[in-house]
Amino acid sequence: SAAFLGSVVEKIGPRQSALLCGIFYGVGLVGSALAIQLQSLMLLYIFYGAIGGIGLGIGYIAPVKTLVNWFYDHRGLATGLAIMGFGFASAIAGPLIRLLIDSIGLIQTFLSLGIGYFILIFIASRLIQPAPPDYIQKTASGQMNRQQKQYTVHEAMMTKEFYALWFLLFINITCGIALLSVASPLLQEMTGMTAVAAAGIVGIMGIFNGAGRLFWASVSDYLGRDVVYSGFFVIEIISVLLLSQLSAPVPFQLLLFVVISCYGGGFACIPAYLSDVYGTRQLSAIHGRILSAWAMAGIAGPWIITWSRSMSNQYNNSLYIFAVLYACALVVSLAVLVHLRKKRKATLLALKENTAV
Repeated sequence: SAAFLGSVVEKIGPRQSALLCGIFYGVGLVGSALAIQLQSLMLLYIFYGAIGGIGLGIGYIAPVKTLVNWFYDHRGLATGLAIMGFGFASAIAGPLIRLLIDSIGLIQTFLSLGIGYFILIFIASRLIQPAPPDYIQKTASGQMNRQQKQYTVHEAMMTKEFYALWFLLFINITCGIALLSVASPLLQEMTGMTAVAAAGIVGIMGIFNGAGRLFWASVSDYLGRDVVYSGFFVIEIISVLLLSQLSAPVPFQLLLFVVISCYGGGFACIPAYLSDVYGTRQLSAIHGRILSAWAMAGIAGPWIITWSRSMSNQYNNSLYIFAVLYACALVVSLAVLVHLRKKRKATLLALKENTAV
């Protein structure tokens, strides 16, 4: 839905998009209660999977362009805060949902969440205020943006950079989501930790996932998105190779936290990265299209690690596969970095010439 409805978000604006998100997500959860009451698996797929999923996708991209326009000089920080919220939400919602299920039952929990989320999202949608059209030009980097070509989603998808960035996001999520999906058995196999202790570490990984979104996105405002993305893959290559050789629990945990922080950072940096390359004219639609990499990675990551485990009866070989994938992404990221630096230099030169005139 993020990929296919990004253009709709552009047309109706962030406030109406957020409201649409609340409607779909609320209906998805309330409908799930009905599905459970009727004991219908197909209805659960429709309401929780499809309708709720559409609301989730719209809600993910709805605020991004607005934040970029209001905080153009600090796009990484702004989008990092929003996407950090998406990552940290499970730390709040998980215990709350468990408490509700134990207190009022599964059906009532879905009903309560559906109504509660709709009310919260409705209030939030009324608070969103798009930046005035000329506001971005008053910022320092907004002057740079004015000289930059403002791409439509179709124009962006005709460029090589789009598919390069899609590939970088795909690899980062594929490996990250695979590690998350088997973190507990991986820790038990490689370090000898108990299932209870490993489960606790998985919870802490969620914190690093969320914190990495804010940290790396903020760093990208100073170092540049292209540098940070290349840095992700250097760090991840070194980390997974070290993980393959380690059995001591503490160093193993620390390296896992580092990798997961880069995984979360990849999500947070990509909207600002896209605005660097394509401007802000149709950023929501372009961001939505690039997120199709997330959907594909959600299939590829767990499949790769499951296949590797079945072939060798251990998780260790999966880490070498991830190192190779990260290395391929590093090569692509460096090529993109060099290309974008040349384009940025040409744009700065044009800006200086116009200023002189």
